[in-house]
Amino acid sequence: MNRDDSILDILREREKELNCLYKIDEILSNHQLSISEIFDEIVKIMPIGWRFPELCHVKIVFNNSCYQTPNFRSSSISDKCNIKANNKVVGNIEIVYVEDVPRTREGYFLEKESKLIKNIADRIGQMVVYRQMCSVMDGWELSKHQPEASKSFEEWEIIVDFLRHTNPDTLLHICRKLINYLLLVGINEASDVLNNSVIIKNSDEGYTNYPTLIEPLEDVSCICEKAFILAQKHLSNDAITMKVKQWIQEEKAYSLIKAIGSVSPSLRNIIEEIQKYHKVIKSNDIVYSPQERWIAVGLIHHFLSDRSEFVNIAKQYIGCKDFFDITNRIIIPIESQGRIGGKGSGLFLAQKILEKESENFPLLDSIKVPKTWHIVTDAITEFLQYNNLEELNEQKYKELQEIRIEYPNIVQLVKSSRLPPEIIKSLSVALDDFGEVPIIVRSSSMLEDQIGAGFSGKYKSLFLANQGSKQKRLEALEDAVLEVYASVFSADPIQYRKERGLLDIHEEMGIMIQEVVGRKVGKYFFPNFSGVAFSNNEYRWSPRIKREDGLVRMVPGLGTRAVDRLTDDFPVLISPGQPGIRVNIVPEERKRYSPKKMDVINLEEEQFETVDISSILREYGDQIHDIDKMVSIFELNHIRDANKFEIDFRKDDLVVTFDRVLSESPYIKQISMILKTLKEKIGMPVDIEFASDGQQLYLLQCRPQSFVTDKAPAPIPKDIPDKDIIFSADRYVSNGVIGNISHIVYVDPEEYNKVDELEDLNHIGKVVGMLNSVLPRRQFILIGPGRWGSRGDIKLGVKVTYADICNTAVLIEVARKKTGYLPELSFGTHFFQDLVEANIYYLPLYPDEEGIIFNAAFLSRQKNILKEIFPKYQFLEDVVKVISIPESTYGKVLKIQMNAEL
Repeated sequence: MNRDDSILDILREREKELNCLYKIDEILSNHQLSISEIFDEIVKIMPIGWRFPELCHVKIVFNNSCYQTPNFRSSSISDKCNIKANNKVVGNIEIVYVEDVPRTREGYFLEKESKLIKNIADRIGQMVVYRQMCSVMDGWELSKHQPEASKSFEEWEIIVDFLRHTNPDTLLHICRKLINYLLLVGINEASDVLNNSVIIKNSDEGYTNYPTLIEPLEDVSCICEKAFILAQKHLSNDAITMKVKQWIQEEKAYSLIKAIGSVSPSLRNIIEEIQKYHKVIKSNDIVYSPQERWIAVGLIHHFLSDRSEFVNIAKQYIGCKDFFDITNRIIIPIESQGRIGGKGSGLFLAQKILEKESENFPLLDSIKVPKTWHIVTDAITEFLQYNNLEELNEQKYKELQEIRIEYPNIVQLVKSSRLPPEIIKSLSVALDDFGEVPIIVRSSSMLEDQIGAGFSGKYKSLFLANQGSKQKRLEALEDAVLEVYASVFSADPIQYRKERGLLDIHEEMGIMIQEVVGRKVGKYFFPNFSGVAFSNNEYRWSPRIKREDGLVRMVPGLGTRAVDRLTDDFPVLISPGQPGIRVNIVPEERKRYSPKKMDVINLEEEQFETVDISSILREYGDQIHDIDKMVSIFELNHIRDANKFEIDFRKDDLVVTFDRVLSESPYIKQISMILKTLKEKIGMPVDIEFASDGQQLYLLQCRPQSFVTDKAPAPIPKDIPDKDIIFSADRYVSNGVIGNISHIVYVDPEEYNKVDELEDLNHIGKVVGMLNSVLPRRQFILIGPGRWGSRGDIKLGVKVTYADICNTAVLIEVARKKTGYLPELSFGTHFFQDLVEANIYYLPLYPDEEGIIFNAAFLSRQKNILKEIFPKYQFLEDVVKVISIPESTYGKVLKIQMNAEL
């Protein structure tokens, strides 16, 4: 049998098991069926989950009653499992083959089949407990509605009597609660109820160094009678009834507590118990109690994170009921113990904080989160095992160059593999839930979105048009999930982990599948605007802007252009604390530095596209909701507000300014309130992503903001000869001193502009990455044209990624008017966040501005040691210059002093 046939057989077996389990779940959840009818149906269904259903027979024994398939008979080929309810064996399931069947390496029954019978037994036990509790509550409800005259007993007496006959374990549990409650309110004689011992008078004896004796318990009836007689003496009947009701409500959570507290907790069991708990209890019936807190914290640990700093915040805002909805949209392997990952957890926590705080701040009440499904983190481990790809875990320990070379092949290997069938089946359910609307498949790894390790842009996020037949959409979704999985093994995240000491920490990739915010406009789908926002503004463009005023980076359309560095476009920068202070004031500059393009989803072509804003406005401007608030009209060297009744989308010179979004809409105030609220409640500055469809503001992501450690402004010396100054700057300068710089890597802007071959341009970026690996860490600076690491025209900036520049001390961008290179204020992009986290300074230089020194002669004339380091790339020495400062200056070193306050 070849590998494909083997995989196909495994798929068929797994599908049979899943179908069996799903059908049994349907039977168990049918409250119209009696216990006998349930077992009759289960024995009919169970054989379909085994290898040879035609030879398979089932017998269930429950409470001395027997239910079995016709012609059942004992056999030596059998598997058996006890059914337990409230920790007591109440029956068993036996499955047999009545004729000989082929053995496998696992025996007559597959390992998965043994797990399946145990799973079914567990579900039956849970159903039994659930029905017992429902009977208790029904009896209690019935007693409530009896006429007063016909009541010979109090409500609590009816419940206690019912429990005495049906569930003595629950009754004993309630009695313990009652005794503890009586002791709590000061009735000390309650300590005599559980046993006949006297109260210890000398409390110091409780701390002696020998074990406490076990006191024998009386029978349940006697304990119960004593406890409730004592309660009647000190409490009213209404008070007793209220407490008994509360404890019975808490008892409904017993199966959930058991699932959470299991030695090897199964996420699938926990989700099933949450959903059952949700069915039997209303959200507003859940009150704060030690039990509720234990459940909530347990669920936070299992689904979100076990990091203490996260749990300590989350437990204040997330309760048990908050998991009712999210567990309906979680995709898990059969034996999963995974979580929803860092990005998913951060968004969920932020959502719950804002929901709670909206009671105090109505501005937060309308903030939405798009519909989101989660694939848990250990699904990638299941995927690797399912496809025999475990060797990929070794990639992180290979040399960076080897990782880069192998990565394209790994992408193809992963994308030609298949997800396990239970994951595919769940993805199909997710697509039914979304319908035919665009979706985005986003990474949510275990290590992602932590303090000091945001992994901004390190893993893939992929937009899907999600149009066409169900099968076509499912295949596209599976392909996108696999591509995100493959990105775990790329050079950038591996180098990033290595830089932060996370290489040896086990990493697993969760997935968020989100509905894309926006509307259909013609053949396109896009939001009115999207962006990122930060609690702290690390690089202010005006002295009137304070650090805590924050930063918003906003673009029309999809938010990709807000987080990526672009070679040929600009976002709109806003300080939410000072929205009136804009980066550019002169109308001509406002137009020049406004967004010219937008990212959209083309529904007809079913692909992500970048389009000219002007063409969108000409063709569909009148269909875009509130477009007059997004654009202004440029005429006669002035910018004025647009009036939706007067705009001529074909003739007017329209500029995206968002002026009336700022002045007339609540969005910027809402963003400011979100930033302040989350910063206060989480206890640190945050970084969020948002989008709006023109009517609502949606929160898409929340994580701790990477921040620059406060540094003192350095004095700028006045007595240095010009010949000893390499460069000076007076725009967007931060504070600090960088000393002991031994090397400069200089990509000459004029020479770079002369390079015409794409292959050579790519080689330049490659050489920079190689130099990054061999030059002394944090003792060299990179100087180059335009925008390092941008998406778009490679002629406008050297093509590099984080792994290519992570060891530099300073990244410098040179803007020369004659070459058209313009540094972008990239504060807030993923690229910029990497620089901040790595403590790499960013500095734009404008050599052609008055009063600025740029010693191009020094940079051009010094000895270039590139060919000594990499002889193979000598042909690039006119463009890429590597200067050894000590060698070129007779032992001197380079020092950069920066003062943002001058």
